Amino acid sequence: MDNVTIKAAIVGATGYGGAELLRLLHHHPYVEVTCVLSSSNSGTPLSASFPHLTNIIELELSAIEPAAIKEKADVVFLATPAGVSSELTPKLVEQGLTVIDLSGDLRLKNGAVYEQWYKRAAASNDILEKAVYGLSEIYGEAVAKQTVISNPGCFPTATLLGLIPAIKEGWIDPSTLIIDAKTGVSGAGRGTGLGTHYSEINESVKAYKVNAHQHIPEIEQTLSDIAGQEVVVTFTTHLIPMTRGILSTMYASVNGSKSTQDFIDLYRNFYKGRSFVRVRDEGILPATKEVSGSNYCDLGFAVDERTGRVTIVSAIDNMVKGAAGQAIQNLNLAMGWEETTGLQFIPMYP
Repeated sequence: MDNVTIKAAIVGATGYGGAELLRLLHHHPYVEVTCVLSSSNSGTPLSASFPHLTNIIELELSAIEPAAIKEKADVVFLATPAGVSSELTPKLVEQGLTVIDLSGDLRLKNGAVYEQWYKRAAASNDILEKAVYGLSEIYGEAVAKQTVISNPGCFPTATLLGLIPAIKEGWIDPSTLIIDAKTGVSGAGRGTGLGTHYSEINESVKAYKVNAHQHIPEIEQTLSDIAGQEVVVTFTTHLIPMTRGILSTMYASVNGSKSTQDFIDLYRNFYKGRSFVRVRDEGILPATKEVSGSNYCDLGFAVDERTGRVTIVSAIDNMVKGAAGQAIQNLNLAMGWEETTGLQFIPMYP
């Protein structure tokens, strides 16, 4: 596609995901945000919700009306809670709009599985079949020219990018997978509650949604697709007192004799040409601080010859590579643009 400017709308613009989309798209050379929408704040200036945008992005929040969105935009980003996209996406598709959904509504192909884990009605089978799972480095070719893209979850992005090459090549035993993932508080969204209250989480680390996190079936669905067999994982999430970042530490038994350097070489070859995956040298493991504010996923490896297991460490910014950044990466792929367009930010450090 020619590099012409397209118009974008953001539904859920007053949440953290919406704010990050605004920050990143403001620097995109081919995208203009023309419409910001909110179900609860229509008629108010965006800067009332986000004072840091004063004199930078001067837009007024509108009510969510698909026909009206069509008059102002070509593509719609849905930065909404679960349950909204399943109802809104069909109406936007009817208007001929491209939809990139950052919620979990379109990720699981089996509606019954979605209802089991999300505890709400699933999207229609027609929309689920139409939606392409946008894990950019793995399914980028499938994303091209698509009009309904389901953006992966933050935990699945970090975890899957860390596991897929080894699973695909048969280097690890999928039945032995254990995943320990830690996230900053922004992953819970902007709403207030006891679970994210400062005095409850500061100077503390806690496990949550043990054996019940809604990202478990998303991880299993993708790994099963890659492995060609059913993959079931043990996946535990932890909330830690920082704003941004996910560190996913994965453990698995190694098939055959493989060294740490073997894993490094495999992953560097697998992700060759994919600018947003960086593989650390032996003895160096990634940290969330090293990817903060960026669209990078950093990977590190350590094989333990004593136990025959490998430890894989993956770090991302949950708000960028785990949400808004990957959504824009998917837009670039869908439009035929270079996938790094508008995303070449150096991580913020310290």
